[in-house]
Amino acid sequence: MLYPSVHHDLVELADLVREAPELTAALLREVVAKACPRVASAGRGERSARIERLLEAGATADAALALLELELPNWQVRRLAYDGGEWHCALSRERELPDWLDQAVEARHANLALAIVTALVEVRQVASPVSRPSVPTVGRKATVQYVPMCCDNFV
Repeated sequence: MLYPSVHHDLVELADLVREAPELTAALLREVVAKACPRVASAGRGERSARIERLLEAGATADAALALLELELPNWQVRRLAYDGGEWHCALSRERELPDWLDQAVEARHANLALAIVTALVEVRQVASPVSRPSVPTVGRKATVQYVPMCCDNFV
């Protein structure tokens, strides 16, 4: 369960990623630390080492796609398009559904890798469960306006 402070961290992280001019290794490490619990708990595995090698080689878009594949295996890239000077990335759980039925998470950025990472952070924000009790509670005090009344028709 994500607590409100974690959700607040995701909002701040999304703003940080949106304002960044390019994807750096430091920014990707911060995204992994705050929004990627699966990758962070896996530690230094083969897949996370692959992401580091891609970043060192300058393949930031490939690193972002590898992070997406590792962190969100149920989500897929639905649309990746360049329009009006920005990259638009849409992630979806059901890629085969028509656009009007699908609930895709969309993000945009001037940098391709950051568009993908922004979409990943947006998925984490949307998919974070809201803290609420399993059984709703009802107030126990009756108000003064409550007056019992018989509604039967005896005529």
